[in-house]
Amino acid sequence: MVKHQPLQVYERQLCLSCLTGIYGCRWKRYQRSHDDTTKWEFLWSVILFFTFSLLLVWFYFWWEAHNDYNEFNWFLYNRSGEWSDGTIPILASTAAGFTYIAFLMILALCHIAVGQQLNLHWLHKIGVSAALLTTAIGFISVNQTWGEEWAVIPISLQATGPFLHLGALVAVTALAWLVAGQVARAEKTSKQVQILCDSGMSHVLLGLYLVPLSITSPCIMDHTHLTPRPDIIGHQGAPMLAPENTVLSFQRALQMNVSGLEADVAISFDGVPFLMRDRDLRRTTDVGKLFPDRQREDASFFNWTDLHSLNAGQWFLKDDPFWTVRSMSQREVRLVGNQSVCSLEQLLRLASSQNRTVVFNLRRPPPEHPRYHSWINDTLEVVRLSGIPQHLVMWTPDWDRGQVRLVAPGLQQTSVVKRPPQALHQQGISRLLLRYSQIHRQTNSFYRSNLSVTLYTVNEPWLFSVLWCSGVSSVSSEAPNILKKVPYPIWLMSPDEYCLIWVAADVISFTVVIGIFVFQKWRMSGMRSYNPEQIMLSAAVRRSSRDVNIMKEKLIFSEVSHGVGSAEDLYMENGCDYYDNEGISH
Repeated sequence: MVKHQPLQVYERQLCLSCLTGIYGCRWKRYQRSHDDTTKWEFLWSVILFFTFSLLLVWFYFWWEAHNDYNEFNWFLYNRSGEWSDGTIPILASTAAGFTYIAFLMILALCHIAVGQQLNLHWLHKIGVSAALLTTAIGFISVNQTWGEEWAVIPISLQATGPFLHLGALVAVTALAWLVAGQVARAEKTSKQVQILCDSGMSHVLLGLYLVPLSITSPCIMDHTHLTPRPDIIGHQGAPMLAPENTVLSFQRALQMNVSGLEADVAISFDGVPFLMRDRDLRRTTDVGKLFPDRQREDASFFNWTDLHSLNAGQWFLKDDPFWTVRSMSQREVRLVGNQSVCSLEQLLRLASSQNRTVVFNLRRPPPEHPRYHSWINDTLEVVRLSGIPQHLVMWTPDWDRGQVRLVAPGLQQTSVVKRPPQALHQQGISRLLLRYSQIHRQTNSFYRSNLSVTLYTVNEPWLFSVLWCSGVSSVSSEAPNILKKVPYPIWLMSPDEYCLIWVAADVISFTVVIGIFVFQKWRMSGMRSYNPEQIMLSAAVRRSSRDVNIMKEKLIFSEVSHGVGSAEDLYMENGCDYYDNEGISH
């Protein structure tokens, strides 16, 4: 054992050199210090922690915003005119920045654990500043352009809150090892109390022990109170499996056993309602090939003959907006590539044949359009001629609702604007179609007023589960193929079960923290019983008196010049045994 001791010393020093070298470019032993961290470096440690926290929130936001990536890309398309997956560079830069800052945080914690002075290198300071600046710009940009998406954070916490609490409890309990080590190294009780107070460990733990009191989730409920599974409406059909708003897309959605179909409707120049989400035809058709001079023209200024001649499937194969094309067979690729623009009549007949509900958002043509004043009547006429039962159609336009009810009294009058239940009843409205962030906590009040609520766009299983537990009756989704695989909420527990988990986690954490402090105190007290000077001199007793005198002189010189830490070098220089004494205060 004795002859292998120098190898262990070298390994220990190598690890310490890597730690201080990577963090502060202090690779040499004489560059390291056990002095207290300067105020300037302490400030940078605070900046590092703040940057880490900010990036953690930013990373969590984009992780949970996955439900709305397609909405974000469509938003970018409307601003830039070019379709691209804008989430890829954001996710890549966020992952890189978070990994880098998290790595620096780990290095800083390791410095604290071994009692080394924090001294962040200037290159890392530039990196931290850049990460902080870009993240802050990202927050401001999202707030100004996509502010409604922030609502995804409180909603997602209803699904992840209990698990994030347990994760935070584990992390802070583990950090107790560092705080306990610092407390145990301090010899005076007053110093120990000061360290404990400055660390904030007790306050953080107390907050984590009590935070479940503020955690609310609809999935914490008695299993017997769970409402039936929400109906799923295929938004633009099944756009992950086929081009949006095409016959094939709606057929794929029906194969997923959806309860209804939703589409965006515009009016052609000759009065034919057709399905198109965008204002122009560039993104989803080959208008640039057939009508290059009209590709930026409003889609409603094309007549139906020209619209029907356009290919509405090749763009899907080229752009692969949902990364699903590579999994298609050759037959599916051919079907997708041969799709054309779909009319409202085609959609209504398809839904009627399967006895499915139809929801469409009708867009009014521009004022110079010949159908600007007759667009409602043109659409009602198509609904009437299609033969679909009126109770299967959810009518959303607010214009001329009174006249619409007289002509087609069986239509389900649906509002896309959130209003008080009494005002909705006065207008004869029986359904609501709203974004999921607007109403998910208030569904029960609308149900008590005999108003059905459909929320859009719900693509992620966790969001579907939260809305299910909230009592939502139906959702509109671009991913019916994914939600089909969710026969039950992802998690559901009774209040008693959650209370048991909460109390058990708190008790275990408290016990572990107390055990860590007791063990660290015992560990450090044992280490203090070793005096490096006495150990070194006793190990040299078998040497000549001349060697002993030289070693004494070296020890005295090292203590004056470098502190006791240099005694470690003397062990190795003179071939003496080395005893790990990391707990001694330098």
